[in-house]
Amino acid sequence: MVIEILYFARIREILGMGREQMTLNDDIEDIASLIDYLCGARDDRWSSTLQQENLLISVNQSMVKADHGLRDGDEVAFFPPVSGG
Repeated sequence: MVIEILYFARIREILGMGREQMTLNDDIEDIASLIDYLCGARDDRWSSTLQQENLLISVNQSMVKADHGLRDGDEVAFFPPVSGG
């Protein structure tokens, strides 16, 4: 399965990349397992960035939760938590 991952705003700045294409192993079935994989395979910046409590995630431009399943060709996007006043 091949997916496109997009990183926006502060996440892009911290991780030093705006997008990547990734071929996933069969054991990466949902967003939560994708985040676990990325955090385990890369340095501490990834864990502190992608394991934020209010991280916003979209798949194919629809907001989803971490238990959302992944399919071949999906576009996954990570957005920083929204703050406001």
